[in-house]
Amino acid sequence: MTKITIRAARREDLPEIVAMLADDELGATRESPDDLTPYETAYERLAVDPNQLLVVADRGGEVVGTLQLTIVPGLSRKGATRSIIEGVRVHRSERGRGLGAQLVEWAVEESRRQGCRLVQLTSDLTRTDAHRFYERLGFTGSHLGFKLQL
Repeated sequence: MTKITIRAARREDLPEIVAMLADDELGATRESPDDLTPYETAYERLAVDPNQLLVVADRGGEVVGTLQLTIVPGLSRKGATRSIIEGVRVHRSERGRGLGAQLVEWAVEESRRQGCRLVQLTSDLTRTDAHRFYERLGFTGSHLGFKLQL
């Protein structure tokens, strides 16, 4: 099996990234792989922000996973910098083989390298398998998240 490389996402990776975002029950209702325009606009904003890391897992030139890591400086917790993991997705053909863990472990190590003292993420309440996955990786379900759609 070809080795996985975790690297910065490139503009040409967007079709594969968006396809993975859309490839589940929740994603199918909120993503639009047929029109990449809003994703291209978002990518341009991410690409110039040093606190945003959009990465892909690449196996032999094929994008098989992705996540976004955001570095957030703050005042709370004695001025602690934290990171937020978002949009963790693994291609259907790769699920159950440890790639998700590899991606999240990369994000945790990168957070350490960036001086973060806390790594946080949210997961939709309906994704109970994902909750167990994150707990196995050492995350604790310590907070209740809220959203306001704009």
